[in-house]
Amino acid sequence: MVHTELKKVETQNGHHLSSTFYFPTDKAQAVVLIVPAMGVTQKYYASFASWLTTQGFIAVTFDYSGTGLSQSGNLRDTHVTITDWANFDCVAMIEAVSAEANGRLLYLIGHSLGGQLPGMIPNLNLVTKIVNIASGSGYWLENVPSLRWRVWWLWYFVVPMATKVCGYFPGKRLRKVGDLPSGVINQWRKWCLNPEYMVGAEGAKIREKYRAVTTPISSFSFTDDEIMTQKNIDSLNSFYSAVEIKTNRISPDQIGTKRIGHFGFFKAQFEESLWENYLLHELK
Repeated sequence: MVHTELKKVETQNGHHLSSTFYFPTDKAQAVVLIVPAMGVTQKYYASFASWLTTQGFIAVTFDYSGTGLSQSGNLRDTHVTITDWANFDCVAMIEAVSAEANGRLLYLIGHSLGGQLPGMIPNLNLVTKIVNIASGSGYWLENVPSLRWRVWWLWYFVVPMATKVCGYFPGKRLRKVGDLPSGVINQWRKWCLNPEYMVGAEGAKIREKYRAVTTPISSFSFTDDEIMTQKNIDSLNSFYSAVEIKTNRISPDQIGTKRIGHFGFFKAQFEESLWENYLLHELK
């Protein structure tokens, strides 16, 4: 039976993040912080986090402010951006996890958006290693061809109109991404419409932050990802010019399955193939 503790982690801008700490039965060798994808709540990573405890890790999941169990009150009144998620949410979670680590190794596993944020996180120096899963630039013209017309419609019509009318992005009703604060969806739109994603949209200061990162990075991507192409992956990796990134490009055939996709890595069916045979080698 996995021992879990639900904790509220306070950020410096006054939000309280819902987080779950998963503890192994025996003494932990290291701690893993799982930073979620856009619109994905921490519940999605529960099976993966539980498995990490069987491998001797403390695993930690959380919801960004304004999402999942970290949302309180009316979403129209939640004034946060993705930059806030990096500067406040991720900072607070790294501090909390670092305290739990107490000198042990601290790994950050970032899924999609979660792997895009590290270059913007001020206390990244506390992280031993970053492992990115299905994480690349979100520039829409680099998305898979079958997605582009839908993304064009999303960014140029759906998001501006729906957000203006509702005061937030009603993604659940639209079956697109999920409900998001207006500041988050508007900033994400700006990024996705820029060829250089966040470093192009936010300017020289952010670009230099990514260039200054020296924390080791490993990147896992999948040939059947329905969102991220190889070009998306390469674009994001190119922002980290001061560190050599270890890339792992995996096809479903390599692990004897029909599909992995953008979200599949964290499904329990890949415990032996992706988790044990690939991921564990990066957490050493």
